[in-house]
Amino acid sequence: MVPIFTYRDDRKLFAVAGALIVAALLALLQLDFTRSGRASPLTVVVTTVSAWAQLAATTVTNVTRNGATAVVQAPQLARENGELRANIAQLQQANRDLTETLARVPAEAALARAQAAAPEGIPANVIGFDPENALHVITIDRGAKDHLQTDDGVMTGDGVVGRVVEVDPLSAKVLLINDPTSRLTAQIQRGRWWAIAVGTLTRVKLRFISQDAKLHVGDRVVTGEGRSFRAGVPIGRIAALEPMNAGALDQSAIVEPAVNLAGLTRVLVVPK
Repeated sequence: MVPIFTYRDDRKLFAVAGALIVAALLALLQLDFTRSGRASPLTVVVTTVSAWAQLAATTVTNVTRNGATAVVQAPQLARENGELRANIAQLQQANRDLTETLARVPAEAALARAQAAAPEGIPANVIGFDPENALHVITIDRGAKDHLQTDDGVMTGDGVVGRVVEVDPLSAKVLLINDPTSRLTAQIQRGRWWAIAVGTLTRVKLRFISQDAKLHVGDRVVTGEGRSFRAGVPIGRIAALEPMNAGALDQSAIVEPAVNLAGLTRVLVVPK
């Protein structure tokens, strides 16, 4: 006789029975946890797995959507990036221009003051200097065509710069007052004491001041009437007094120039 059930069928039966038993046990556990008001381990596992699955699905969806959006917007973003770079370059150039304009304000203001004091003066730009510093000389962009002559005075609104020593058709050279070869008639404003202002490379030295002059640090020194300047143009202030030698008939003092001779950009040439 042929058996109705085979060994394989027996295994399937046992598996089905086992599954039913496990399901029944899980149902009993679930019912017990529900009655006690607590979440069963099965609920926790299912909820957690469901939440992670939902998060993963959302992430994949967002990444896909964002990637597609980025691909679509790439040309527009590239164009906007180029425009931003161009705007930044324009702003940087405008900032450099503004900085340069502001840096020129003090020189322009000093020139305006000088022109107010000497309306006949000729404004000029400083275009060169002695690179070897053998002479304290600057070159300006005015010359014979502008009717400049040697010994014309050169100043700013702050005071004396020097005098013209060489004139070319389109330019001229100016000897600064701190050059050792410079000589200028000067007066100590308080007391009207006369002196000769001689350059010392960095400052100006007043020589041949009367021994009777009562000098003080800070005294203002101006030009005397001469061939290059009218009287009263500021030269500087006394920075130090030199000791008088025994039996000396005069005294001397060191003057700090009123003009920053190392930072000249704009000057005024005053016809003699």
